[in-house]
Amino acid sequence: MQKPAMPFPRPATDRRTPRRPGTVAVAAAIAALLAGCSVTPEPLSQEALTVRVNRNLASLTTGQEPVGKEITLYEAMARALKYNLDYKVAMMEEAVRSRELDRARYDMLPQLVANAGYSSRDNDSGASSRSLLTGRQSLEPSTSSERQTTGADLSLSWDVLDFGVSYARARQQSDQTLISLENRRKVANRMVEDVRTAYWRAVSAERLITRLSQLAGEVTTALDDSQELARRRNTSPLAALTYQRDLIDVERQIQSLQRELVIAKGQLAALMNLEPGTPFKLALPQRNALSTDFCMSGEGMMKAALANRPELREVAYRLRINEQDGTVALLRNLPSLRAFIGTNYDSNDFLYNNHWSGVGVRASWNLMSIFRYPADKRVIEAQTEWLGERERALTMAVMTQVHVSRAQFAFARQSLLTAARYSQVQTGINDQVQSAFKARQEGRQRLIREEMNGLLAEVRYDLAYADMQNAFANVYSSVGLDSFTPDVSSSDAVPVLSDKLQKLWLSRQDLSGATSATACTASS
Repeated sequence: MQKPAMPFPRPATDRRTPRRPGTVAVAAAIAALLAGCSVTPEPLSQEALTVRVNRNLASLTTGQEPVGKEITLYEAMARALKYNLDYKVAMMEEAVRSRELDRARYDMLPQLVANAGYSSRDNDSGASSRSLLTGRQSLEPSTSSERQTTGADLSLSWDVLDFGVSYARARQQSDQTLISLENRRKVANRMVEDVRTAYWRAVSAERLITRLSQLAGEVTTALDDSQELARRRNTSPLAALTYQRDLIDVERQIQSLQRELVIAKGQLAALMNLEPGTPFKLALPQRNALSTDFCMSGEGMMKAALANRPELREVAYRLRINEQDGTVALLRNLPSLRAFIGTNYDSNDFLYNNHWSGVGVRASWNLMSIFRYPADKRVIEAQTEWLGERERALTMAVMTQVHVSRAQFAFARQSLLTAARYSQVQTGINDQVQSAFKARQEGRQRLIREEMNGLLAEVRYDLAYADMQNAFANVYSSVGLDSFTPDVSSSDAVPVLSDKLQKLWLSRQDLSGATSATACTASS
């Protein structure tokens, strides 16, 4: 029986350094110190919060053109598109998505990797050989490496599978960029609608708030007089109480109108990104009728809406993103093929060649991904069904909005005509009552009531006009037509942007009451 091979004796020239217990102890101490470190919550100090508040307040209106002359409807739109912070957020989101798309394109490029390194040790790296046949040492201890070496390499590699996945991800990122564009369109359309509504209500406030305050003072005086007459028993208690009830009802209506009209101006200031309390005046335009003859039929508007509405376009882009998810899931199940070429350098003098180049191809396949693919496919199919159902729901909602917006505009125009006729009749009544009051044929109670009725008629006329303007904008918004065209840029100055918006919206309506052929072409 062969004896087991004995380990060959270590030569006398062994230069290995004995173990150093101190080194192990220091390493253990450092590890324990790092493990004991913990991160504690550090709230913002009051000074830091004050600095942030001051910085935010200073940056709210930085760079805005000051308010000078009276603000028109189109200047209000221009200021909203240029300075409104919600719209800026939507624009910044679109810019971020665009930058992410630029970054995603680099993922499709081959990898060019440069490495450099330095290594040092306190003794020689050596080795001996032992015969597998005899078990004896066949080579004396020797080294083939210096104690200090430096190395560097530059390699270019390209993975076909990674390229396919990166290409699909870049396609998805491009669709994300388009989704952010649709979100910006949606914010702009909603904002312009809000500006139109707030502007016309604020115009009503400019016209009528002083008269409302005067009338409120007259009502207070009349209430005091009525209470004095009742106290002196110069009139019957029932007549006095009935009179006071009518006056209090008038006072309640005045307060309601004042609240509604004053808030509208504050809302308009917020939409234009003006600081609360900033004084500004509004241009008081003439009230002009709008035609109910739109450029497209109801069916044409519905089809245009289904093609233009941001919500439906967003779903379409998300469906394309989901399709790319399917492509990525399939690519992950394929073998990976990586080709590389590179050049290398090593300062080790024991090497025969310190410089060399290499080229090769490597294939790999994660077989476990095959079991994951069915689950990925089920998720993608479920998402496709969900998005399809969401698209159908939005389609029905959009069609309903188009139909309702057309009906609302027609009713709003009818309400405006009714309010105009009512205002004319009430004006005639006021003239008659004032003449009778001067001739002492009518009492102060009737005069105040009719003045209030006349003021209410005018306010309702203004509100009806504001509702009609809002309904008009809502029709175009429901169809998905933008509130601005590509030649209208928020980078323009406010006067330039205002003029462009005015030309756009005047092309969608004829202020004389009839829709022109050019307006139809521009709107459709």
